[in-house]
Amino acid sequence: IRKFKKSKISLRDYVSYNSLTPEMARFLEICSNIRLNIIISGGTGSGKTTLLNALSHYIDHGERVVTIEDAAELQLSQPHVLRLETRPASNEGVGEVTQRQLVKNALRMRPDRIILGEIRGDEVIDVLTAMNTGHDGSLATIHSNSPRDCLARIENLVNMSGVKVSDASLRYQISSAVQLIIQLQRMRDGRRRITHIEEVVGREGDTIVTQTLFHYQTKGVDAEGILIGDFVSNGIRPRFLPRAEYYGRSQELVECLGLGRT
Repeated sequence: IRKFKKSKISLRDYVSYNSLTPEMARFLEICSNIRLNIIISGGTGSGKTTLLNALSHYIDHGERVVTIEDAAELQLSQPHVLRLETRPASNEGVGEVTQRQLVKNALRMRPDRIILGEIRGDEVIDVLTAMNTGHDGSLATIHSNSPRDCLARIENLVNMSGVKVSDASLRYQISSAVQLIIQLQRMRDGRRRITHIEEVVGREGDTIVTQTLFHYQTKGVDAEGILIGDFVSNGIRPRFLPRAEYYGRSQELVECLGLGRT
């Protein structure tokens, strides 16, 4: 049984837990607010759904949001939220409702954003299509151990679905759909930290190009067995800066990255 708190954990709580820095929290708040397509990646129990809930707090209350889940875990506070949930087949083997069916139906509901609890099957095709057809600001989680593994897992899920797509076409669609990957990890001291914030830049030949905006750098262990480390900004100017300018938040964004004025 997974029991969630009634009061959602906010990004400020993540700062107090030393899971990220105030600058990273502010950066993620801006990224959610300016409608980037974000994938939250991590292993089992790393806190992906909890972070998804925290990011959803910064969705504008005027937006129409459709959530798609296996089991209702998301706790959105916006007034215009449609919650869709999968259903297993009955004992007679009928009546099953899959995530892919829900994603297809969600596209007919005029959503501003689609939030998918977890990408785990052939619904990834429709999620990528939605992200590429005007549903900016969509959020999803996926099981993977690094940002590069996240992209490889998306490719593998598409290939396992039986849909015939060339590698070049598939990677082009992934690189144009996904803009940010947030990597979570439950580390050996039991604490959950955001280890990477990775921007998907585009393609170079047949390779999807990414750049690391923030990463966690381990330095050692203290006397109580707690990991000692720093959250480091790599000082890279993101490619989605024009989008932040469109929403009037470019100056805040570059300050979070420690880049000075735009």
